[in-house]
Amino acid sequence: MIEIAGQSINFQDPVTLLVLGAGVAVILILWLLLAGVRAAKRSAQLAEPLAQQMAHLGQHVQQLGQGQEQLRGGLTHVSEAQANAQVQMIQTVEARLSTVQQQMNDRLADNAMRAQRAMAEMQERMKESLHGSSKQTATSLTQLQERLKMIDKAQDNITKLSGDVLSLQDILSNKQTRGAFGEIQLHDIVSKALPSDSYSLQHTLSNGKRADCLIHLPNPPGPIVIDSKFPLEPYEALRNAENQAQLQEAARQMKTALRAHIKAISEKYIIEGETADGALMFLPSEAVYAELHANFPDIVREGFAARVWIVSPTTCMATLNTMRAILKDARMREQAGAIRKELHMLYGDVDRLGTRVANLDRHFGQAAKDIQEIRISAEKAGKRARRLDNFDFEELAEGKEAEVVPLSKPGD
Repeated sequence: MIEIAGQSINFQDPVTLLVLGAGVAVILILWLLLAGVRAAKRSAQLAEPLAQQMAHLGQHVQQLGQGQEQLRGGLTHVSEAQANAQVQMIQTVEARLSTVQQQMNDRLADNAMRAQRAMAEMQERMKESLHGSSKQTATSLTQLQERLKMIDKAQDNITKLSGDVLSLQDILSNKQTRGAFGEIQLHDIVSKALPSDSYSLQHTLSNGKRADCLIHLPNPPGPIVIDSKFPLEPYEALRNAENQAQLQEAARQMKTALRAHIKAISEKYIIEGETADGALMFLPSEAVYAELHANFPDIVREGFAARVWIVSPTTCMATLNTMRAILKDARMREQAGAIRKELHMLYGDVDRLGTRVANLDRHFGQAAKDIQEIRISAEKAGKRARRLDNFDFEELAEGKEAEVVPLSKPGD
């Protein structure tokens, strides 16, 4: 688009293109006229037809000028219409921009309000969340303190337990204290399984040997001895063996110690006519007992042959419960006479009770008979009372006059 003499010319407008085409045609015609004039000079014969054509072309040029004037007027009208349209468009765009701006302002204000409310709600939620978090943190800290206290207490217990373990190791490292440990454990098991009058601790036999515990069983089998033995050193050597040679040496020591214990118990605590024909060797460790039965069955068989039965805390409790049943049965046999006497007296009481029940039943029968007779007499008395009550209001039937008792005056 270019501007000429204050008017804008758009080359894309069809009218402008038409005008330009017309101008180009005029220029071409003029160029042709010039060519014709030059040709007239060369050919005099063509001058007259050329003049006619020139006249004709002049008319066409005049018509083209008129068309150009009309085109100019149309262009002016079009430019004015275009200007008006641009003004209206600008006004419309301004109005729309104003409306859009107002809507944008309203939306921005609304969004600001929403953002403010959301911010306030978020702040409130954050306050609540922080408050709840502070409470949870305080609760967690309290629980943590309690758990730390429990951990401290457990640590104290562990420290005490470690001290007890060290004390136990000190006890087990000494033969005398280890023997006392086995005796105490034996005493605890026996006291829980048997009555206090059915056993004796540290009982001295007729040969002067003192047994750890003597169970007073009836004959047979008779009193039986339980002696506590604890071969800890051979067992620890067996557990701590690092090669086959050490293992064999520890096994040899274990067999030697157990055979010595079995022999000592068989010789000291099995006395004919005084004790039973067997004795019990108490091992206060389940681990040693399990090792013995797992890897040294020949020692167990030797104990059977010597009538020395090896027991652990668990098997000792089971054996003592069996002995308790034997003692209970023996005591019941001892009390059989008293029980028979009591049964005889109970039979007499039951017989007297039967007699008294029969007497009571007889009394109940007589009382029932008396009550029946009393009820019959009461019914008769009731009937007579009703007749006397209705005496003055009933008419005497015919033939009943003789049954009426005549009334007599006083003195007759």
